[in-house]
Formats: sequence, C-alpha cells, structure tokens
Amino acid sequence: MSDAPRLILILGDQLSPDIAALRAADPGRDVVVMAEVRDEGTYVPHHAKKIALILAAMRHFAAELVDHGWRVAYTRLDDPENRHAISKELMRRAEEYGAEEVIATAPGEWRLRSLLDHTPLKIRQLADDRFVSSEEEFAAWAEGRKSLRMEYFYREMRRKTGLLMDGDQPEGGKWNYDHDNRKPAEADLFMPQPLHHQTDDITREVLELVEREFPETFGQLRPFWFATTREGAEAAAEWFMSEALPRFGDYQDAMLEGERFLYHSLLSFYLNVGLLDPIALCRAAEDEYRAGNAPLNAVEGYIRQIIGWREFIRGIYFLEGPDYPQRNGLEATRKLPDFYWTGDTDMACVRAAVTQTIEEAYAHHIQRLMVTGNFALIAGLSPQEVGEWYLAVYADAFEWVESPNVVGMILFADGGMVASKPYAASGAYINRMSDHCKGCHYSVSKKSGEGACPFNPLYWDFLNRHRERFQGNPRMAQMYRTWDRMAEDKRKASEESAAAILAKLDAGERI
Repeated sequence: MSDAPRLILILGDQLSPDIAALRAADPGRDVVVMAEVRDEGTYVPHHAKKIALILAAMRHFAAELVDHGWRVAYTRLDDPENRHAISKELMRRAEEYGAEEVIATAPGEWRLRSLLDHTPLKIRQLADDRFVSSEEEFAAWAEGRKSLRMEYFYREMRRKTGLLMDGDQPEGGKWNYDHDNRKPAEADLFMPQPLHHQTDDITREVLELVEREFPETFGQLRPFWFATTREGAEAAAEWFMSEALPRFGDYQDAMLEGERFLYHSLLSFYLNVGLLDPIALCRAAEDEYRAGNAPLNAVEGYIRQIIGWREFIRGIYFLEGPDYPQRNGLEATRKLPDFYWTGDTDMACVRAAVTQTIEEAYAHHIQRLMVTGNFALIAGLSPQEVGEWYLAVYADAFEWVESPNVVGMILFADGGMVASKPYAASGAYINRMSDHCKGCHYSVSKKSGEGACPFNPLYWDFLNRHRERFQGNPRMAQMYRTWDRMAEDKRKASEESAAAILAKLDAGERI
C-alpha cells in the first residue's frame, strides 16, 4: 500500500462531518480538498445570497475540520493560484501533495459526476448516504411500476424509518393529512419571524468578496441573515420546531402580502448544503408531536416534505439520467419574460413572489409552484429557461432537487412521471389562497377583456392547446366539460384575451 496521501474532495453542498468521503479517509494521512471556484459560481447567474451562503458555510466547515485534526487544502476564490474549476484544482493539489488517488462523495448533479469521470486522476466516487433511500433502492422500488407516485414511495419511507408509525400502521390511522393543510391565512401581529443570524468575521469577509467578484449577479446580497455554521443551522431548526411547526400544516399553502415566511421552516438552505441531517429534523418534529406541542397534520406534512417529496424527486433525478433536465414534453418554447428577473409586472402575485426572491433568495413552495410556476406552465415558457431561473435564484436550489420540481412538478415537461396532472390554475386558486388579488391592477373576477387577470384566459388557453393530451385524464375531464358548456361568445373572448397576452409577452411588453 502506498504511503502517498489521498485527496478527499468536499463540495459546497457536502458540508457534513460524517459524509462518506470523510468516513473513508484517514486524518493522519489524507488531505481534504475544498475550493471556491468561479466555474461553480457562474454556470448560472446564482443569487448573490446563495453564493455567499455556500462560500461562508464552506469556510466555516473547513475550520471545523481543522479543529478536528484534519489537514485541509482550501482554495479561496481570490487566491492567485486558483484555477477556478474543480477538476483543475484537484490536479493542482495532486501535484502539490504527490497524491495518487481522490476519494469523493458522488455529487448531486450529473454535470459534476461527469466532470469527475473525465478528470485525469484516479477518482473513487462513494454513494452519498445522507438520504433515506439510495439510488439503487429507489430504482428497485420504481422497477415494473406503471406510474411512479410519491404517496406510495412515502409510505415505504415511513415504514423504513418508523417515523409516525403505530406498529405497522400510520399514526392516527391515515398516511397523509394534506387535506387539513390548505387553509388561507390572515394577517397576524403575532406571526413568528425567523431567526436573523449575526454575521461573524468569516461571513463578513465573504460578503465583501461576493460584492467584489460577482458585481453583476442576480439578487440583493444585503441584508444577509442566513446561518453559515452548523451551530446556527441547528438554532434555526430549534426555532422552527418551537415557534412555527405547530401552525405550519394549516397554512403551508397560504400567501400573504407583506408576510414572506409565515410558518415555514426556512431550513432547506441548511439541509441541502449538509449543515442539517434530514432524519434528525424529522425525529425532532415527531418529538414535538409526541410531547403534545404540535398537531399531527403539521408534523406529518413536514415529515412528508423531507422523507417523501425530497427523497422522491432525488430518486427521479438519478433514475432518469443526465438528459432529464432537457425534457420538454409539452413542446413549450416561449422565452422567459424579463419580469422573472426584475419583478416589473402588474400581476400582484407574481410581483410579490419575484420581489421576495430578489431580496431573500427564497419563496415558499406554493409561490414557486402556483404563482411563478403556474404562469410559466400556462404561458408555455421554455422548461430549460425556467429551469435555469429556478436554479439560479433560490439559495436552496441544486439540480437534483430543482430539476424534477421544475421539469416534472411545475411544467409537466417529463410527460407525467412526477405529477399525475399539470398544476395549471386560474386566478381563482391564487385568490383563494392569498390576499394578492385585493390590491392587484387586474381583476381576478374578470375572465377576459381589458383588466382581466391574465391567469384566467391563459388557463383556458393552456387546456385547449393540450386538449388531445389531457381531456382523457380523469382529474381534468370536468374542466373540459366546463369549457364546452361555456357560451360561445365567452369562449371566443377568452381565446382573444389569451392571444393578446401571449402577443404582449412575445413582444416584451409589460404584463
């Protein structure tokens, strides 16, 4: 056996002390390699807060490793020796330390797995076992099924983990309490406000670096309130469990003007970079239920997001292969409107979601699915342009989690692998779940013509464009019957309104 050190690659979303590559390493022999490279900061125009979060968390994690006796070769973005690509940094460090082998935890993106496969070094990629279901386990579950539905996979994950189980039955007698989690919210002076974490010297240095090195990137960097340490992320988790979880279930689909966070956890940032453990979060939520501090519908809904949806979409991403993000099952080709980057639109719901995204690098799942995503679906926007936007603008976005949500859930571009029907909706849904419509330039009650909510005619236009595909879907048949019963003059007015809106989009005019 060679005495040469091995390089242990740690990426910016692998900041977990028990990650596979570190478990396979020897602190007395090996060198941990971490690098802030421009390639990773610019392959999409990442939100400034996202870049800062990852770089600051990387620096804190490197310091944590050093404190635990690891030798760390860390390359900062402004290091003059920096070659600004993961593969080139590995080659530089291999030459520097005389290393003959690299151990890596398999990245969460096909792009990076391919990059490591084509790096001219001996690289061993270990499975990322920070998830409940391995890629192989998911593939075995999926094999032979006519359709892949999260609900049935979720039940398997409940059985596997024992979370919220009463023997071999689900706690409370039902697997899913989603029906109880669709209440609109009202303004509340006592609504909890998430922890805003203080910046330390490391984080302040990173903020200055991002301002200097990425002056043209998307989004507002300051004020910066994310946690960048494991201790801070754990404090955020404790805050959520005690202050917001009890009402999370009831209002997880609600939207309110001026209330950006409601009762959401704001933990996906930390979970997806490795500062928090998914099962530990689920156990903590279950403990709140067992102690009588949070109701079953809230705790089940939260646990389902983690061991159900999060695990399911990761399974889909790796099951379907590297071409999945390029799918376009509905042949949508319209360019992404500028207002996705600026928030400059008269649609109050879209303006609120995009403005919040610009300022916070965050919007909750209904804003993403039923506002910006719904508009993208019914307007026929290109899945690839929409996908790049979601990947760029949210601090919790990595391709394994972002792509199935956009290509599958939001845009139905995978032909129904993730969703059983497209999540298309008119303005009525947004009006029911939010207060955006009250102050909007457009009238949600008006179905066509000047001043009508654009979601209304675009919804019917979407259904008609894809009638051949969807009219046989039992979950959509009623809507086609509603259209067919509509008076001819109303149908014609709706069609003309949709055409006018789409023409304005194509011309780059304000909507």
